[in-house]
Amino acid sequence: MARDYRPNVRESNVISRLDSAKEAARAGAISQLYEVVDDLANRIAMKLIEDRLIETKNKKELERQLAGCIKTLISAEDFDVQYRIAPLRTIVRRPNFISLYLTAFIIETLINHRTIVDIYGTDEEIYKCVDSQVSRMIRM
Repeated sequence: MARDYRPNVRESNVISRLDSAKEAARAGAISQLYEVVDDLANRIAMKLIEDRLIETKNKKELERQLAGCIKTLISAEDFDVQYRIAPLRTIVRRPNFISLYLTAFIIETLINHRTIVDIYGTDEEIYKCVDSQVSRMIRM
């Protein structure tokens, strides 16, 4: 006869605390993101162009698109964020969800924008470029 698995109270408490800490860190990152939208979009656009990962006709439009993506992330539901980053979750070991969301936006949406000539580099290179700027601005 099979036994039912019942997690003990300590396990449940530890799991609950870990989930709460993760959600608190996520909420803190979103609130920090709200304060640095334009500056972060500018830095990411500059870094992508400097590293020659994106070729564009209009840098200001690239910044505007990135800022719009960040504002969308701020107001997005958790399900929408998870759905957007799902294909890229395994790109690095411990990914930053903000960097993953922006990378997914660049790879999936921005590539079809009229001012973007082409996007070069691998998904991982784009992620690392974006994450280098996000990690400077957002503390998690």
